[in-house]
Amino acid sequence: MLQLWPGALLSAVVAVAALFLAEHYGAPVMLFALLLGMALNFLSQDGRCKSGIEFVARDVLRWGVALLGLKITASQVQALGWQPVLMVVVAVVSTIALGIVAAKWMGFRTFFGFLSGGSVAICGASAALAIATAFPHHPQKDRATLFVVISVSTLSTVAMVLYPILVRWFGLDPQQAGIFLGGTIHDVAQVVGAGYSMGQQTGDTATVVKLMRVAMLVPVIIAAAVLTRSVSSSGESSSQAGSVASRPPLLPWFAVVFVVLVAINSLLSLPGSVLETGNALSRMCLVGAMAAIGMKTHLKDIVSVGWKPVGLMLLETFFLAGLFYVLLRW
Repeated sequence: MLQLWPGALLSAVVAVAALFLAEHYGAPVMLFALLLGMALNFLSQDGRCKSGIEFVARDVLRWGVALLGLKITASQVQALGWQPVLMVVVAVVSTIALGIVAAKWMGFRTFFGFLSGGSVAICGASAALAIATAFPHHPQKDRATLFVVISVSTLSTVAMVLYPILVRWFGLDPQQAGIFLGGTIHDVAQVVGAGYSMGQQTGDTATVVKLMRVAMLVPVIIAAAVLTRSVSSSGESSSQAGSVASRPPLLPWFAVVFVVLVAINSLLSLPGSVLETGNALSRMCLVGAMAAIGMKTHLKDIVSVGWKPVGLMLLETFFLAGLFYVLLRW
């Protein structure tokens, strides 16, 4: 346990620095954490820090995802009716399906299409980190995750600025505007910024719709786990080695905790201080994990990905925005 402290403490320091910079300069905190972590990449090779950095990037990340459950209640979803819920489900499934198909067409693995589509469809960098935890270890996994986080954070910031202009141009009413912004902007913080810049009703609606998308993390993580199990099973069959017991669990423990926290938050009236503390811990865990993942990655690995992954992320983003506009007008 003591060997984890140097790397864990280092990740925490980077996370605090990223939060400070994000609050003062208005840029995505995940992007700051990633860049600061990459600047300290050499420390991941240090024997004293390596195990702690690995621990934060893996286990602390899972706790951050689990604590996201404190952001959601069933009453928030019921308040808007079934139509926005149906729209969110259709949009998430369609965007992930598009990501998988387009990724295969471009020559990438299914996992990368699932990861990019899920991050765009659900909640940006947080979704990318959550989905990646359900996938099997692969030499390119961290590199793919980092690329998706950088891309989705950048696209989310651009969308926060441009989408309110589009909403006014489309002539959407306040509730429709909130559904569009909450359904299409990637990260929660950018949804809140764009929504409340257009008024209280639009901001409230956008936030609730966004939280509906966050709730889709559970079925998407289950789907990722099923995909992982099927790949593991195929590998075992071909090699005639391994067993069913060695397969990853159908539902990861952090997804179970996520569901339990949503249920508790829906059934009980938790004190505001508890919710605020849980949300703050979740954010800190995710930012710290992003910093740790950055420390494990070389900049040249990100630069060398080429234009195709960028095109894939743009395609998914445009598809999601177009789909929500069509559903709103239908």
